[in-house]
Amino acid sequence: MRAGIGFTLAMAVVLTGAACSGDDRPAAQSEGAASPVASPSPTAPPEHPFTGRPVGSRRPVLAVKIENTHAGKPQIGLRSADVVYVEQVEGGLTRLMAIFSSKLPSQVGPVRSARISDLHILPMFGKPALAYSGVQTKMIPFVQKASLFDVSDSRAPGAYVRAPGRVAPYNLVGSPRKLLAKAPQASKAKDIGFVFSDEPPAGGTPQKTVNVRYPAARFAFTWSEAQKRWLVTQDGEKDMAAEGGQQGAPTIVVQWVKTDRSEFHDFTGSYTPLVHTVGKGTGVVLRDGQAYRVKWSRASEKEGTVYTMADGKPMPFARGQVWVVLASRKPVAP
Repeated sequence: MRAGIGFTLAMAVVLTGAACSGDDRPAAQSEGAASPVASPSPTAPPEHPFTGRPVGSRRPVLAVKIENTHAGKPQIGLRSADVVYVEQVEGGLTRLMAIFSSKLPSQVGPVRSARISDLHILPMFGKPALAYSGVQTKMIPFVQKASLFDVSDSRAPGAYVRAPGRVAPYNLVGSPRKLLAKAPQASKAKDIGFVFSDEPPAGGTPQKTVNVRYPAARFAFTWSEAQKRWLVTQDGEKDMAAEGGQQGAPTIVVQWVKTDRSEFHDFTGSYTPLVHTVGKGTGVVLRDGQAYRVKWSRASEKEGTVYTMADGKPMPFARGQVWVVLASRKPVAP
């Protein structure tokens, strides 16, 4: 592929019949037996629209902004997320927006501030709850008009604590259950364009490691046959979870997007990138140790993102957590 992503090839890596009696009546009637009744075919349980896993009911959606620099590691509760978005922020660094619905961890964090790109991604989920720890003053009116329920630390202070052993501002931790309790009308999980399958489709290229670079951050996603997940390495270090084990997911989506400067910037004068997630583009989907070139499209902010293969058919993801890495071949300068 072109700049920004590098492939490392993986090494040798389904009649029943009824007897008749001698007279004109059915055999069952002549013998006084009840007529046979066909057993109904078992119905597969419904799939969760974010993970493709069986689900009894659809629950409200909670989005959480999470620190993604060394100072905020290891992250808490991220392994329980259904979807994880990676977004570029000021200084060429990245921040995460984790989407929770099918299951909730007891805690999640470190919770950090929101960005303008979040407000363009969230409408596809309806009106979810958004947990964050503040925004630039200039951005407050945008948040107030956005399709979300504000459960920030200023709106729902009782849902947050400061984790001992961590330094501020990297120690703010939220309770997902308490956060959702503050947003009782938050939208429940719905279709956002994802399609899932148990087996990978044809047309993939075997890969061992895929690299993605941002101006000041670099990621490597390495396939683990034993865990059936792509394990995450960031800036040369394994991305470990506070609960233990390495961060990773069965499906990684590298979505090439346009990124330019927004009208916002931080106190140093570094502009906040605006990630464009509406429109069309290309990308790569990683699953089952293979890479698939795809096209993506999102008609409007209220609609989900559709990923298709070369033949125009939907690209099915592996069941489980999905990471959507929003990257740019020509990222905006810090």
